[in-house]
Amino acid sequence: MNNNLDLYSKVEHLLGIEEATMHLHTLYIETLYNYEIKTLLDLGCGRGDLMQKLEKFDIECEGIDLSALMVQKAKQRGLKAEFKSICEVDKKYDAIVSAFDVLNFVPEQELENFLQCVHDALSDEGIFMFDINTLHGFANVAEGTLSAEEEEMFLSVDAVFEANRLNTQFTLFEKENGLYRKEQSMIVQYFHPLKFFKNLKNFKVIQSRYLDLYDEKDKAFIVLKKA
Repeated sequence: MNNNLDLYSKVEHLLGIEEATMHLHTLYIETLYNYEIKTLLDLGCGRGDLMQKLEKFDIECEGIDLSALMVQKAKQRGLKAEFKSICEVDKKYDAIVSAFDVLNFVPEQELENFLQCVHDALSDEGIFMFDINTLHGFANVAEGTLSAEEEEMFLSVDAVFEANRLNTQFTLFEKENGLYRKEQSMIVQYFHPLKFFKNLKNFKVIQSRYLDLYDEKDKAFIVLKKA
């Protein structure tokens, strides 16, 4: 179990990302209209919000995530989700999507192998759609501190960007039996330049553009086609 991601899943609702998530999901759905998609894998599906929105379309959706807690929440909503990595997938899909910075959680030294596993899980001419933080998004938007609370929970977040890595310390105080229990973990995200994806030999970039999610050009949206 990835405890770091499980802690994130417990506090995600306190981070104020609902509007940004809805904006990204709309972009993904509108982009999928342009392709003949019958089967789709949501890589890093979380609670399954995007899959649930895609249910109204004629697309067979499945999801995977490295947080067992997230997968449990998705299953409770009646969605097809599994606790596994992309390299454990043994099916092929017309499209794979990774919304909201999923690739930024993949270390630089593992990214090439990660993308090869994505390639192996795609049907011929299948597409891989994802968004990543830009350098500006990391250094000038994501870095900083945040605190939030609700009735029995207090969260403190401290993010520092250095050497192309965003180190985010999550500290959660949660009330149990009248006392507060402290839970803490570090989540690391990695900056990946656009040129890396444009130089891939087993994929072709068919769409690439900047997004203004929280600030101007703080994210990039990319669609790759299996070569």
